[in-house]
Amino acid sequence: MSSISRRHLMTAAAGLAAATAAPRTVFAQAAAPAPAATAAATGPFTLPPLTYPVNAFEPHIDAKTMEIHHGKHHAAYVANMNTFAKDNPQLATTPVTDVLGNLGNVPEAIRTGVRNNLGGHANHTMFWQIMGPKGGKPEGDVLAAIDRDLGGLEKFQTDFNAAGGRQFGSGWVFVIVDKSGKLSIETRPNQDSPLMDGKRALIGNDVWEHAYYLNYQNRRPDYLKAWWNTVNWAKVSERYAAAKAGTLGV
Repeated sequence: MSSISRRHLMTAAAGLAAATAAPRTVFAQAAAPAPAATAAATGPFTLPPLTYPVNAFEPHIDAKTMEIHHGKHHAAYVANMNTFAKDNPQLATTPVTDVLGNLGNVPEAIRTGVRNNLGGHANHTMFWQIMGPKGGKPEGDVLAAIDRDLGGLEKFQTDFNAAGGRQFGSGWVFVIVDKSGKLSIETRPNQDSPLMDGKRALIGNDVWEHAYYLNYQNRRPDYLKAWWNTVNWAKVSERYAAAKAGTLGV
């Protein structure tokens, strides 16, 4: 083989190696996790810890989804709120319910960011609270309210799942509770919270894809049905009593 041919061959091989290696380098850099969980702890807003292991809900919700959902997505909302609070400390000293209930008072430059991130923080704080292993079944005042206002447990779960399935794109499906204890089903887009309308959520299910995609892909209805296995009805009963007493927060 001539020296020219060998040089051409070596050059081509080097080019192929570079072409093969480059995407791996770029992918590794792009996939490096953002330090959201660390940033979340460096300000007045904090990420509430889970009170159960991340694998507590398998096979209904897998551990990896729980890790990403809580430690990345929720942590990012908290981190963003801490960024906003650096120049707007009143965000941290005003109750979350008051900030979200009066978004018109938030400076316009950060209003959308606060709506999205504080809404996400409030929604997810509620979400982790109402979930728990071995959550039992509704009983007492909560069951009576479900029977009275939502047509019984089976109809309620069917209607709730249907509402969550109809929510276009990302969003939430909630059970709203008023001060008299009356229940209703409502949906919200994105990270909008019932708190923005002066309402309170008894429970809510996250229908953003980050809540279910690793296991369920595009099968949101399957996720909605499986999610009922994670509901902590004792905590829901506590929230119901607080709502009637006028003390329910997020």
